[in-house]
Amino acid sequence: MVAIVLATACAVVYGTADFFGGLATRRSRVLAVVALTQITGLVFVLPLLPVLSGTPSAGALAWGVAAGLCGGLGVILFYRALAGGVMSVVAPTTATTSATLPVLAGLAMGERPEAAALCGVVLALAAVVLVSRSPGAPAGRATLSPIMQALASGLGFGAFFILLKQVPGDAGLWPLAGARLASAIGAGALALTTGRTLRPGKGALPAIIAAGILDMLANVLYLLAVQRGLLAVVAVLASLYPASTLLLARYVLGERLSALQTAGVGLALGAVALIASA
Repeated sequence: MVAIVLATACAVVYGTADFFGGLATRRSRVLAVVALTQITGLVFVLPLLPVLSGTPSAGALAWGVAAGLCGGLGVILFYRALAGGVMSVVAPTTATTSATLPVLAGLAMGERPEAAALCGVVLALAAVVLVSRSPGAPAGRATLSPIMQALASGLGFGAFFILLKQVPGDAGLWPLAGARLASAIGAGALALTTGRTLRPGKGALPAIIAAGILDMLANVLYLLAVQRGLLAVVAVLASLYPASTLLLARYVLGERLSALQTAGVGLALGAVALIASA
């Protein structure tokens, strides 16, 4: 039950971070937002290292660095796919892939969720697809390149979830520090080699800082959850983050939810209830 609560809270915080990240990208270049949020997250987690003490072993840091590189690449590919494709195709493709991959990995590693929890996982996957649908996306086919980028992005996010599961339980938050350092360096290097500025747009810095802090907080919650629960359950619950982004957009920005998205939020709540009852 502790893992379920932590994973559900993780999804809420991830979704809130994405909300602020979305606000920031309206005023700044994507790579600038990605790089600065990674740096902010690193600054946020450093003072927490002594609080949740752990052993910074080479193995733990290596798993963290690998997770950070996969997650950072996933973010960049996701934004590139959105820029070049149809959002109603790209977003569900990324979200479903990132949720499905850890389930398959968990089952391959011998995890066997109870029947109710497994039904909840299936329900959650359906919820991820529905809440990721964009009612305002233009009709038509997405080109092959954005679809491939969306798939690769989902694989990156899914790999991030899987790799953090491999972190030793006594590592504390050191793997997350390694992950964020790797993703910050990767995003910064990509921006510099492509000639993109890292300077935030006017008025975007507060949203960038909020997104970076919340994203790292969500990572902390996920790491604590996956150390206490099954990967196949925790990662899927964490992947329900689009639901909280939608609700914030609805009540803060006044955006409307489609019928499918509303149904997806309902399915997400049902999935959490099913998994919690197992």
